[in-house]
Amino acid sequence: MRTTTVARIAERIGARLEGDGTAEVGPDVVIDTRRATSGSLFIALPGERVDGHDFTEAARVAGSRAVMATRPTDADLPHLLVDDTREGLPALARVVVARERDRGMVTVALTGSSGKTSTKDLLAQVLEDHGPTVSPVGSFNNEIGVPLTACGVDEHTDFLVSEMGARGKGHIAWLTSIVPPDVAMVLNIGTAHLGEFGSREAIAEAKGEIVEALGPDGWAVLNAADERVAGMAPRTRAHLAWFSPDADHRHPEADIEVWAGDVVADDLDRHSFTLHARVDGTTCEHPVSLRTLGAHQVANAVAAAAAALAALTSATGHRPDPAAVAASLSSATTRSPMRMELHERADGLVVVSDCYNANPDSMAASLAALGNILGRRRAADPHTRGVAVLGDMLELGPDAPALHREVGALAARSGFDLVLAVGEHAGDLAAGARAGGAESRVVTVEEAARSIGWTSHDVLLVKASRALALERVAEQVLDLGGPSAAGLDFDGRPAVGEHEEARK
Repeated sequence: MRTTTVARIAERIGARLEGDGTAEVGPDVVIDTRRATSGSLFIALPGERVDGHDFTEAARVAGSRAVMATRPTDADLPHLLVDDTREGLPALARVVVARERDRGMVTVALTGSSGKTSTKDLLAQVLEDHGPTVSPVGSFNNEIGVPLTACGVDEHTDFLVSEMGARGKGHIAWLTSIVPPDVAMVLNIGTAHLGEFGSREAIAEAKGEIVEALGPDGWAVLNAADERVAGMAPRTRAHLAWFSPDADHRHPEADIEVWAGDVVADDLDRHSFTLHARVDGTTCEHPVSLRTLGAHQVANAVAAAAAALAALTSATGHRPDPAAVAASLSSATTRSPMRMELHERADGLVVVSDCYNANPDSMAASLAALGNILGRRRAADPHTRGVAVLGDMLELGPDAPALHREVGALAARSGFDLVLAVGEHAGDLAAGARAGGAESRVVTVEEAARSIGWTSHDVLLVKASRALALERVAEQVLDLGGPSAAGLDFDGRPAVGEHEEARK
């Protein structure tokens, strides 16, 4: 946010001020004392295990200039007192976003059952080549992560990218009240978290709230290859932009249309394709060579391209250059940790860590990508062994046992020789793998890394929902050192958004 006085913030959000109102605060807004900077505003959020109010003095020592809290604390700082800091944070974000939108900042919101974070990272890198851009760290897509990210914009920001998850009806509508979108994108409607929603139709109903938030001058960016997403078109007054991973779902009547053709992959399953883009009746073709792994990244890339073209149109009022978008996609890298991270040990062992999130769709995409890598490596090295350390997919409801067995069977069909299964549904994963013809074992997370003798011929996939912290397995196999500090927020509390992928 722009640097301003504490009194001004209190006035704008209706907080009661205690202390020096002339103190200037900003630009950073933080909920973690370790991320406090000189002049920052510390938000004292309650947590499941600790309370941010107990760390306001630590925030002061770290440089914070003011505190938002529900009660006075021992910190010698101005206090913005609100009834609930979980409501005070979004109230502040609404004010910050509204001010920057009034001067021309473009907001892009995206949702979907899978692929949001990867697509968000690609889109942010495309937009950064056209102007200062703020986008979430990791998957900050819930009621805390969305406003916290939004508070990062200032008078220099041209684009704000907001990733939005949902745990039920009305959640995305509430998030769009914080970040009203100029461009809203829906990637897909999958089987993730059926336990919360009950059906794909219910998921579509909730996700579609994002396009209902658009005004008539906005852009709805929709997946033409997903019938439930395509069915959202009547729910918006905005312009339509369509994307598809192939040419089989054309919408030649739309103002913007993007699709992929001539898709090929290298030996590490990085895909190249021809980006076809039609904007204002003009069609062009440009090559794209992705640096990210997996065929599913082609769909993510064309989605990012369509959203970028819509955002650039909103920002300038003119037809953007698809060639520049294609060039940006070709230089984009994986930004968020634990998402298809490729590592190679000195002896040649390959590890892909994809353990931030897991649902049936993302499991299928990861297994397919690693299956392709296994096939190519076996052509050069017949001793190649494929090992998958797989864990629970959370919140799938009564279908969870069957869905875990299907994933185990899919691992076998994808070419994995051995499945090491962990978590509550380890038995189901292992049973599915055995039924598919692969060897399988039920192990603990602690046992997974040392349960077999690793060799230079191994290709390892580590994949589960975030709660299992399977990155520890990848670190031990690669000998990267001690446990990762990722996933912790202020003073040991689970990080903001840690489980939002499992909740949407």
